[in-house]
Amino acid sequence: MSTDPYHAVQSEVQNSLQTAEQLRASFVRILSTANEGSEELEWARSELKATLAALEADFEDLEESVKIVETTGARMFGLEESEVTQRRQYVGHVRREIESMRAEVSGRGDATRLNLVLSPPSRSPISSPGPREDDHQEQWAREEQQMMIREQDHTIVSIAGTLTTLAHQAGLMGQEIGEHNE
Repeated sequence: MSTDPYHAVQSEVQNSLQTAEQLRASFVRILSTANEGSEELEWARSELKATLAALEADFEDLEESVKIVETTGARMFGLEESEVTQRRQYVGHVRREIESMRAEVSGRGDATRLNLVLSPPSRSPISSPGPREDDHQEQWAREEQQMMIREQDHTIVSIAGTLTTLAHQAGLMGQEIGEHNE
C-alpha cells in the first residue's frame, strides 16, 4: 500500500486558509474605514495577496494528491470512494474560498467595497475524513474565534484606558490654562 500524503497537505492548507481568512477580515475592516490608496489598506492588501499566493501553492499540492489517488485508484491507498468524494468536495470548497478572496482583494471599486462590508466571509462546511475530525475542527475553530474575541476585548480595554488618560490630561490642561488666564 502506498503512502497517502493528503492529510499532511490538508493540514497545511487548512492553516493557510485560516490565516488568509483572518487577514481577509482585517482587510475588510480596514477597507470599510480607510480611503482607497491609504498606506494601511495597501499593506493589508499586499499581506493578503502574499498569503493567498502561499495558500495557492499548498492548494496545488492538495489538488495533486487528490488527482493521484483518483488516477491510481482509491483501493491502492486503502480508501473508500466516499473518502475520495469528500476530498474532492474539500478541494472544491478551498478553490471557491481562494477565488472569493482573490476577487475581493483585487479591489473592484465601491460596489466591491459595499459588498465586503455588508457580507461576512462565506463559511461553507468543510468536508473532512470523518465525524471525529469534523468535531475536532469545529472545536478548534470555536477556540480560535474565542481567542480572537479575547484579543479584541484586550485591545478595546487598552484603547479605553488610553482615552481615559487623555481625557484626564485634557482636563488638567484646561484647568492650568484657566489659571494662567486669571
